[in-house]
Amino acid sequence: MTVSSTSTASGLHVCRADYHHPAHAQALVGLLDAYARDVAGGGKPLGDFVKQHVVAELAARPQAFSVLAFDGTQPVGLVNCIEGFSTFACRPLVNVHDVVVLASHRGQRVGEQMLVLVEQLARERGACKLTLEVLQGNRSAITLYGRVGFAGYQLDPAMGQAQFLQKWLS
Repeated sequence: MTVSSTSTASGLHVCRADYHHPAHAQALVGLLDAYARDVAGGGKPLGDFVKQHVVAELAARPQAFSVLAFDGTQPVGLVNCIEGFSTFACRPLVNVHDVVVLASHRGQRVGEQMLVLVEQLARERGACKLTLEVLQGNRSAITLYGRVGFAGYQLDPAMGQAQFLQKWLS
């Protein structure tokens, strides 16, 4: 798999995360915790167990990859992705699981630049599509996703759009 990155004149650097690189691991945990504390992420900090183990658990899964954005050396954005499989297309798909942009960098197209790299990495994997979930009240995220080509999922308009459901297993 190619390790890709981009840099802009503004000093923003977007790259595939290296789970074994200490600065990348620290950035991933810090950004994920910032997202968890945000109302869009549930409003609660990550637990100690997650902080201590999430990077190693992602690294242990070849279907997982992450993209980071740095403004100079400051981590400002994160996208975590998990590869799944489309039975209808008989090809991989990539679920965009977490999208984080620090409040200080929102509105600067950081999320857009990270999703461009996510799409490139998904294409390298032979994926047929990207999927994601978003809360209805997260209007800025919905605007971003529409700008980069995401749309509601439906097979037949008469059946309506798909809904995202969950069932927690303890």
